[in-house]
Amino acid sequence: MKHVVSVSIGSSKRDHRAEVTFLGQEFLLERRGTDGDMDKAIALIRELDGKVAAFGMGGIDLCIWGGKRRYVFREAKKIAAAAQKTPMVDGSGLKNTLERRVIYQLMEKQPQLLRGKNVLMVSAMDRFGMAEALLEAGCRTLYGDIIFALGLPIPIYNLNTLHNIIAPVVAPLVVQLPFRYIYPIGEKQEKRYPDSKFAKYYQWADVIAGDFHMIKKYLPNNLEGKVIITNTVTSSDLELLRECQVKVLITTTPEVKGRSFGTNVMEAMMVALLEKPLDQIRPEDYTELLEKMDFQPRVVQLN
Repeated sequence: MKHVVSVSIGSSKRDHRAEVTFLGQEFLLERRGTDGDMDKAIALIRELDGKVAAFGMGGIDLCIWGGKRRYVFREAKKIAAAAQKTPMVDGSGLKNTLERRVIYQLMEKQPQLLRGKNVLMVSAMDRFGMAEALLEAGCRTLYGDIIFALGLPIPIYNLNTLHNIIAPVVAPLVVQLPFRYIYPIGEKQEKRYPDSKFAKYYQWADVIAGDFHMIKKYLPNNLEGKVIITNTVTSSDLELLRECQVKVLITTTPEVKGRSFGTNVMEAMMVALLEKPLDQIRPEDYTELLEKMDFQPRVVQLN
């Protein structure tokens, strides 16, 4: 059995473990949160380094993308450097392949969910594959990178503007900031501000897409008829969305023993299956594995 561990700086209340079988290989998938303590995350990685098949980096991205340019978070580099023997991934490989593929699958099977709809994409620089696929699907998309990362009411409606004008100016500064300033970590993942000034962007949208913790942060109490496309949701998250009258929840990663794991966990599992050095893994390798595993988006009718 291959042991895959996601070491997350997120809340330990969301920890989970499950034994699964993919393509004949047995896995123990585990998520371990450190409640925002990066030193604890680094210590845990050093303790398990060389003893597990692959690491996922949870609660923090290694990088964000602006067009073809990659911007690496200063604090994430420290966490990644703790893994000297075991490969570590942050999920970005699947964000480019799996999440793009999910949008294509939805357009093929349920095009009425997306075609011509207003979409609030909470962060396109984090989920660039999904952002590009939604554009191809003909959605009217509001990119909330400045709203949700910096708390500034600046909606962006053009992906090229975000990639080529805003990202080169803002991203080099953002990746140097303490990560807690731009993303909820630890206990902050359990808090939400439903009456914020950003509620109007949720109400404008037919579909709300992207990272669940960013979506949850300003989630209004009434989202009747809305569709949410995300991942890493627990059973309590489902109840919250049901209470808020969300109509449909779609997770880009499949349900595994009662919840959907993050892309970092699923990518780490695929790395363990491939048994290749990270620098030799291509996007096509992930695509081929996804076809063999027949990953399908999880669609839950909530209301």
